[in-house]
Amino acid sequence: MKRRVPAPLSGLAALLALYLVVPLVAGIVQGRRAQWHDIDTHALLGASAVSIASASVATLLIALGGIPLGYLLARAQGRLSVVIGFLVQLPLALPPLASGILLLFLVGYSSPLGRATAGALTDSFAGIVLAEVFVAAPFLVIAARSAFASIDPVLEGVGATLGRRPLEVFFRIALPMAWPSVRSGMLLAWLRAFGEFGATVMVAYHPYSLPVYTYVAFGAQGLLAMLPVLLPTLVLALLVLALSDVASRQGDRTTHHQLPQIEFDVEKRLGNFRLQAAWSTRAHRLAILGPSGSGKSLTLKLIAGLEYGDRGSIRVDERELSDLDPADRGVAYVPQNYGLFPHLTLIEHLYFPRGVDPNAATYWIERLGLEGLEDRRPGSLSLGQQQRVALARALVRPAKLLLLDEPLSTLDAPRRSQVRSDLCALQQELSATTILVTHDPLEAALLADEIVILDQGRVLQSGPTQTLFRRPANETVARLLGAEYIEYGICRSRGQIAIGRETLISVAEPELTPGERVGWSISAGGARFAADGAYSGTVDSTVTLGIDQRVIVRIGDARIGVVAGGSRLSRGRRAGSISIRIRCRCGRLPLRPRCKQHHVLLGGRDSAVPSLTAPSNHPNPAAAWP
Repeated sequence: MKRRVPAPLSGLAALLALYLVVPLVAGIVQGRRAQWHDIDTHALLGASAVSIASASVATLLIALGGIPLGYLLARAQGRLSVVIGFLVQLPLALPPLASGILLLFLVGYSSPLGRATAGALTDSFAGIVLAEVFVAAPFLVIAARSAFASIDPVLEGVGATLGRRPLEVFFRIALPMAWPSVRSGMLLAWLRAFGEFGATVMVAYHPYSLPVYTYVAFGAQGLLAMLPVLLPTLVLALLVLALSDVASRQGDRTTHHQLPQIEFDVEKRLGNFRLQAAWSTRAHRLAILGPSGSGKSLTLKLIAGLEYGDRGSIRVDERELSDLDPADRGVAYVPQNYGLFPHLTLIEHLYFPRGVDPNAATYWIERLGLEGLEDRRPGSLSLGQQQRVALARALVRPAKLLLLDEPLSTLDAPRRSQVRSDLCALQQELSATTILVTHDPLEAALLADEIVILDQGRVLQSGPTQTLFRRPANETVARLLGAEYIEYGICRSRGQIAIGRETLISVAEPELTPGERVGWSISAGGARFAADGAYSGTVDSTVTLGIDQRVIVRIGDARIGVVAGGSRLSRGRRAGSISIRIRCRCGRLPLRPRCKQHHVLLGGRDSAVPSLTAPSNHPNPAAAWP
C-alpha cells in the first residue's frame, strides 16, 4: 500500500525545495547575458585547481584524524569525551571569519608558530588547507561518530574472540560497516572545504582559491561577469555528488582429549549492579541459568574478555586468561544476536577468524546444511540460517571454550525444538567445552552436564544437572528450574513428608532430616492419572492445553499439576514420569473444578519418588529442599 504524506508536510517540503532550486534556474536564465568575453581563463583555472587540490588534501587530513576521533567519541565514556565532542563541533557555530581570526592567533605572523615557520602557514597553499580543515572537519567527525555509535559493540567483541587484534577489528569490522556514513561525511567535508571563503580570506588571501577569486572578480567586474566564474563551481559540485551517488548504489570431525579444567572467580560492578561469581569444573557441557538481569551474559563476556572484572581470575588448565586480550584467550563466542557482519558473505564470515582451518570451514558448511548459501549476506538469510553461520564461524578455528549466549532466544517454538536437538547432537561431536547462557530450564537440562544458577549477580547453587533438579537449594532455585507448584511440608522420617490432613508422600531421595520443614514440587509432567492410585484428593481446577488438559489436584494441603488426556488414563507409566499416580474414580474426562464425582486418588504400591533421573523430554519432574 502506498503511504500518503500529510498535505501540510508536502507543502512545506515543496516550498523549501523550490527555494533551493529557483536560484540555480535564475542563473541559467541569465546565462545569455553573461560577459563570457571578459573571463580570465588562466586565473579561473588556476583558482579552480587550488580549490580542488586544497579541498582534497584537507579532506585526506580530516579523514586521518577525524575517523579515529569519531570512533573514539563513539566508544569512550565520561565527561572528557563529552567535552571533546562539544568542542569539535564549535567551528560549525562560529562565523567563518571568526574561525579565520582564531586561526591567525595560532598560525599568524605574530604567533609563536608563525614566527617559527617564517610565515609559511599564511598566504600560502598550506594556509588554505589549514583553514579548510578547521571549518570542514566537524562534518566528518559527526558523521563518523554517529556511524560507529550505531554499530553493536557485540560485533567487535565477536571479532576479538575470533583472534583479531583491536586494529584489525577496526579496519575489518567497524570501518567497513560505518563506511557509507563515513563516506558521506567525507563528501560533506570536501564540499565544505571546496567552498570555504571566510576563514580562507583571513588566513591565506593568496594564492586565490575559487571562492576568493569569485569575490575579487565580483568586486572588479560586477554581477554579470560571475556566471562564467560560477560555472566551474557548479560543474565540480554536481560531479562530486553524482560520483558519490554511484558509489553508494554499488555498496551494498570428532577429536577426543582430556576436558579442560575451568575455574573462575570474578567480581564486576556496573552502576548499582554487582556480580560475584565463582565456579570450578571439568564438565564438557556447562550452563549458566538465571532470570533476565542476573548477570549471565556479563559472566560470559568476562570469560570471553569483552569485559574486564574489577578483581578475580579466569583459568583454563592453569592458564590465566583474565589479563589476556580476547584474541589470545582461545575462546569461540556466539552472542545472542549472532554477531554477523552485515557487509560480509557467508563464506567471508567463515574465513574471517585468524587461524581458520579451510578444511573445517568446508566441513561445517556441509555439517550445518549451509551449502548453496556461501555468497549470501546476513540480510538475505533466515534467523535459523544466521544462527548456523554464527556457529560455523565460531567452530572453524581451534578453541577450548565455545560460549553460547541465549542461542535459541530469537527462534520460534518449532524451530527452537529442532535446533535444541541439533545442538545436543553437536555437543557430542565437539572437543571444546560449551558454556551456555539461558533462562530456560529445559535447555539447561538437555544441553548441560553442570549448571550454575545466578540471580541478582550471586551464585545461588551450582553442580551436576541432576543434583540441582533433585535437590534445589531453596525455593528461588526451584522456581528457576521450572517448578510451578511450590509446596511445603514437615519431614516425618528420612523418606516421608507430611503435607497436611494426615497425608504423607514418600520420597526415595534425597535423604531428609526428620522434623525439618522442607519444600517440594512435582512438575505437571511428573504425575499422571492411573487406575490403581491410593491417595485421596480433589480436582481444584482444569485448563485446556490443546488436546490435553492441565488438572490442578489438591492432596492434603498441597496442590500439584497434572497434564492429562483422555487417551492416557488407562495406559501404563509414561517414560520419564515419576511414580506418583493419580486416577479418577469415575474415569471420565474432561474433569471439572471441585466436581464431587471427580474425586481422585494419588499414590499406589510404588508411590515413592525415585532418584529423579532426567526424562527424555523434560527436566526432572520433582524436587525437594530444606
